[in-house]
Amino acid sequence: MFRALADICKAAEQGNISFWEAIMVNDCKDRQLTKEQSFAQMQAMYQAMKDADAGYDANLVSASGLVGKDGARLQQYVDSGKAICGSFMGKVMEKAVKMGESNACMKRIVAAPTAGACGVVPAVFIAMQEAYGFSDEKMTEAMYVAAGIGGVIASRAFIAGAAGGCQAEIGSASSMAAGGAAYLMGGDSTAITHAAAIAMKNLLGLVCDPVAGLVEIPCVKRNVSGAMVAISAADLALAGVESRIVPDEVIDAMREVGVQMPACVRETGEGGLAATPSGVKAKEKVFG
Repeated sequence: MFRALADICKAAEQGNISFWEAIMVNDCKDRQLTKEQSFAQMQAMYQAMKDADAGYDANLVSASGLVGKDGARLQQYVDSGKAICGSFMGKVMEKAVKMGESNACMKRIVAAPTAGACGVVPAVFIAMQEAYGFSDEKMTEAMYVAAGIGGVIASRAFIAGAAGGCQAEIGSASSMAAGGAAYLMGGDSTAITHAAAIAMKNLLGLVCDPVAGLVEIPCVKRNVSGAMVAISAADLALAGVESRIVPDEVIDAMREVGVQMPACVRETGEGGLAATPSGVKAKEKVFG
């Protein structure tokens, strides 16, 4: 596994291959797979994301009763043509909520990189495929880009809210989606890595404060924020806007911020939104 985004860029340049191919080659080496085997597994993972999106059940509510049905409400609103963000961004929002709710309702999702952040990457990727007509093969290549970015973050910092707050989950997912989106729109290694860095910077310091200790509130709606940040970060990078802080240093900064966060806002459900009067009431309602 690569430990730096710069190393992926270097491997791609030295091998005269694309960013995603450098990640695939590394995966084949690490797991002793053929390129065909690796690609098939990654494509199956993307298909699982699409299946989860298509299998959203508008009637399901989580066991706690805290989340459910908002994806359907959002879909109806977007379809009405009234969404301020427009139809494309509206679809991204809708898919992010649906995936987050499906996770809370114990349906099959793909952790990307975690279950709590499962809505960001598929919301961006599936919406882009539907809007631009990318093939499943092209989307699989974008999945490698996202996976490579996530792998670097996991090895260089962390992807768990308990370790580094929600910046490690939604922030990482947003970086992964941003890099993948930049790749899909023709971005080179520079655009990919700077898109990832910009997304992470915009979510730096995000705490993990789940109400009642459940991955529901505010987790589901934060998937929407992560997806929206990812798309804006990709557009910035594609326009030639670069992160003034070196991308790998942004990841390092996320780690340092996470280490400094108090335990009450690292997935313990003891601080932040979880400690508000509304949050406490919700917890009492769930657990009695």
